[in-house]
Amino acid sequence: MIGLLRPRDLQRLQGQEELGAGETVLDFWRWALGDVRMNTARGYLVEYLVAKALGDQSAVRVEWGPYDVKARDGTLVEIKTAGYLQSWTTKKLSEPRWTFKSVMTDRAWSEEHGSYLPVEPGARVHVWVFALQTCQDPNTYDPLSVDQWEFRVMPHRKLLAAGQQSAGLSFFNRQAVSPVAYSEIARAVDTARRDNDRLQISI
Repeated sequence: MIGLLRPRDLQRLQGQEELGAGETVLDFWRWALGDVRMNTARGYLVEYLVAKALGDQSAVRVEWGPYDVKARDGTLVEIKTAGYLQSWTTKKLSEPRWTFKSVMTDRAWSEEHGSYLPVEPGARVHVWVFALQTCQDPNTYDPLSVDQWEFRVMPHRKLLAAGQQSAGLSFFNRQAVSPVAYSEIARAVDTARRDNDRLQISI
């Protein structure tokens, strides 16, 4: 389209590229994302783990994309993350809660048009993955250990039909959504995608 300011093709960074004063991109990464307990970094980490589990072929994470991960079979996935512990000092454990206002959105970013376009809310994505960092002991908390994570996988249309934009663990219990381990994500997403397709007529 004429008149759009399209970015040039991305040159994927390796980490050894130099910044100023002898610093490298790897130094920057260590500074910006060195604490993966931070909410933002923890979210990026889980998106990466899910992307690898589902065979996403994307070279880099897309900040403004209409979905977080695209599975090898084309399933579009949104991901949300929560945990009991934080990267800062707290007086008690956090209560896991996920916010998902975008479940009801009727607009999605179009790279082709360079703007947000209308979209049918029930068709924007297929599956949601809600990740929980389960560790409750600061001394053993390790975000990099997939054994400390559990995942609740839910069809998009089922989540949309629930009419909520945030939820705690009790919501998933009521919805009969049980947690799965990291090794089971691909199977759970495949099942949720099939369920989502069957729900198309009834929502």
